[in-house]
Amino acid sequence: MRKHYDFSKSKKNPYAKRLKKQITIRIDAETIDYFKSLSSDTGMNYQVLMDLYLRECARKKKKPKVSWDDAA
Repeated sequence: MRKHYDFSKSKKNPYAKRLKKQITIRIDAETIDYFKSLSSDTGMNYQVLMDLYLRECARKKKKPKVSWDDAA
């Protein structure tokens, strides 16, 4: 390894805004099981499937139907 590196001509990563952010979220076991079963059908990781679904919801500006009667 070099002792000194010259970063004067470096550029910011143009894809930095597209990077994923790790978060902690509580999700019902039933929901996780559903996406895991989809995962085995599609061959994709269940977390990727959840991300794709949530991204689609955000693009379409979907809003959840909230009912306090169904709350756990």
